[in-house]
Amino acid sequence: MKKSDIKQMPPYFDRYINLAKDVPLLESLEISLYELEQAPIEKWKTLGNKVYAEGKWTIKDILQHTIDTERVFVYRITAIARGDKQTMIAFDEEAYAQNTTANTRTIEDLLAELILVRKSTIALFKSFNEQMLHQLGNGFNGIQYSPLALGFMLAGHQRWHFNVIEQKYLPLLAAN
Repeated sequence: MKKSDIKQMPPYFDRYINLAKDVPLLESLEISLYELEQAPIEKWKTLGNKVYAEGKWTIKDILQHTIDTERVFVYRITAIARGDKQTMIAFDEEAYAQNTTANTRTIEDLLAELILVRKSTIALFKSFNEQMLHQLGNGFNGIQYSPLALGFMLAGHQRWHFNVIEQKYLPLLAAN
């Protein structure tokens, strides 16, 4: 199923969903996996723990955030696909970011973990049928969303953060 098959576009998450191509969901996730596997590791390593502005996350923090977000949303996706009607709880991304060891890890280690998480996400989506993909669940923010929408959100969320790295962090290399 493609992005255009999303029946109910969830507000807020649309900013991420819109960054994903209108291709079948598994293809979108595979594209994002390829982007992870082709990440410019050496450039990212050269940046180290630099940030483009005070209070912003490092690239390692961004990778950890992407890992954490995928894990949280995969739980939500699984719960919704399995018919759980409970309201999904929110997660405090800033609290998560302050309670990691991301900046003591290597870029390679974080990317390897993110690649494994993404492969697991792809395997999960391969197990769903069309009904499961369109099942609506109750979001913490009072909206409903489907596993299909959240799958595209994950691909777009990664693209969002890669865009930030490309636009805000990589120019720091030229400033050296």
